[in-house]
Amino acid sequence: MKIKPRGDRVLVEPVKEGEVEKGGIIIPDTAKEKPQQGKVIAVGPGKRDDSGALIAIDLKEGDTVLMPKYGGSEIKLDDKTYQIMREDDILAIIG
Repeated sequence: MKIKPRGDRVLVEPVKEGEVEKGGIIIPDTAKEKPQQGKVIAVGPGKRDDSGALIAIDLKEGDTVLMPKYGGSEIKLDDKTYQIMREDDILAIIG
């Protein structure tokens, strides 16, 4: 399925951390924290300013980003979980 975010929204696939901790302890899904890193899958065209000019998004597909734990909206597509959020909600670009 192909999805194209509207406006200044970004589609991010959260990066899953390892299932086993350093000490060999397996953490159940219910005790894990939400991932804060993700890979940008798709970006919208940008938002418009007061005069109607398009302000392009600084992010591009493939960027690795740092996102808030509980920001955006969680969606499921083709059995994968994604976050869709505004560009302003992205905290940083990694790398």
